[in-house]
Amino acid sequence: MAELTFTDPAERENLGAFVARAVRLDQQAVVRLRARGDGAVEAWVSTPFDVLATRSARAELTPTDVTVAAPDLLAGLAVARDDSIDPGHPRDMQWRSPLPPAKHWQVVDHVPAKTIAELADKGLAVARENVGPQGTPPASLLDQTVLTVEGDGLAVKVPLRCLFALSGMGFLAEPDDTHIRITATDAWMRLDARYGAVVRRRHALLPLLV
Repeated sequence: MAELTFTDPAERENLGAFVARAVRLDQQAVVRLRARGDGAVEAWVSTPFDVLATRSARAELTPTDVTVAAPDLLAGLAVARDDSIDPGHPRDMQWRSPLPPAKHWQVVDHVPAKTIAELADKGLAVARENVGPQGTPPASLLDQTVLTVEGDGLAVKVPLRCLFALSGMGFLAEPDDTHIRITATDAWMRLDARYGAVVRRRHALLPLLV
């Protein structure tokens, strides 16, 4: 049985808020929990925008890498009062997204959170006018570059879907004087806000030839 143990109730509440947002976006979401080795646990979810979202919490995890249903984890975080909770039955086979590397990230820029929020609001207004047959914006709109940043020898194009993921996960609830940090590797981009981060590949993977 998996076990997640907290020493600080605030860390538990913060992780609960993250998981609640994930469930609000997708009732069938799963959460991948990974012990980081420094006394923290990373929680990862795949959002409906094809963007990963993550948040860390000070906690201990056994086993050190397990995927569980988001509603089960949320129930454990919200209901159980003990320091240790059962995060739910392992569903490792349901996690299909590769995770980014832990090292070799370069800081590209710091963008005011207010600017990011304004771009997200404008994108949402356009998306409402271009809803597809499934009730979602077309991929061509989500893939549009809404922000380009440069720094440390890298130029990173941020698509609208990343801003939608930031907003949908509640990461843009920031004071006007804060900034979103944008980092990148050769293959990945990451946008860090106060309450969590979103991560996406910078380039689409090439299909395998048969």
